[in-house]
Amino acid sequence: MKKIIRKFFKTILVLLLISIAYTIVCRWIMPPITITQLGSLFAGNGLRRDYVSWDEISSNAKLAAIAGEDQLFPEHGGFDWSAIEKSLDTRHKNRIRGAAASTISQQTAKNVFLWQGEGIMKYVRKAPEFFYTKMIEWFWGKKRILCVYLNTIEMGKGVYGIEAASQKYFHHSAKYLTRKEAAMIIACLPNPKVFTVLPESRFVRWKSNWILRQMNNIQSDTDIRKIIN
Repeated sequence: MKKIIRKFFKTILVLLLISIAYTIVCRWIMPPITITQLGSLFAGNGLRRDYVSWDEISSNAKLAAIAGEDQLFPEHGGFDWSAIEKSLDTRHKNRIRGAAASTISQQTAKNVFLWQGEGIMKYVRKAPEFFYTKMIEWFWGKKRILCVYLNTIEMGKGVYGIEAASQKYFHHSAKYLTRKEAAMIIACLPNPKVFTVLPESRFVRWKSNWILRQMNNIQSDTDIRKIIN
């Protein structure tokens, strides 16, 4: 029994060290494939993606992501604890639409290292999600997190990343996305398989207009300007 326990903890330690090493490596290279992307292939949705560098992404897309998904991104250490508390409080179920408990850092950790999952698997994911979120905050920095986020998140059925989305919906590079185009793409993120960019669903129309207003509100923030430029 002692040998089994010792072997178990040794295996856990090795896996932990591999995870840390892979996380650090992804500071410089994009993940070759993610569990979510593999799931898309196996589900028959295909895999359309084209990783691009930070300089090949329009500042409009960077600003739209922060405005629509995580306006406290420059300030928090990976988690928006006040939003998490509200999301757990049933009295806040009717809070203003557009607010989200999951930060860009959390979404990036989930998309790159973990799985989506529903039901019990969603809760099983929480512990490793916390681990990877803190890891990328420590080792990557905000610009890298946002860059990987915009390159790996699903933005349509089988469409992953801002470049693939830009080419599919607007037939040009992500470097030339306008404010409106960027807002439309980011607006689909709650459920890109249901909330379609083109044809523009009702939700995307409403949310993209909301995002555009938020972009106007936060665009002069010094900390946000430091990240997106």
